[in-house]
Amino acid sequence: MSPVEKRSVTIRGHRTSYSLEKPFYDDLVTTAAARKLTLAALVAEIDETRPRDANLSSALRLYVLDWAKRGAGVA
Repeated sequence: MSPVEKRSVTIRGHRTSYSLEKPFYDDLVTTAAARKLTLAALVAEIDETRPRDANLSSALRLYVLDWAKRGAGVA
């Protein structure tokens, strides 16, 4: 299994961090590019729509999983 890496991002002027395994991070980057978004914009979108009781890292993993299940369609 790939080790978890911590990354930082600014969302709506607020610095936060998330931790993802490299395969999830790589797919998140690919998804952002496919949607013609910056990585920060995609992370902000996911953060905005996640349930408040879900942490950002989990929301990102679930987004990547859903994107993959739908065959990289529009998420």
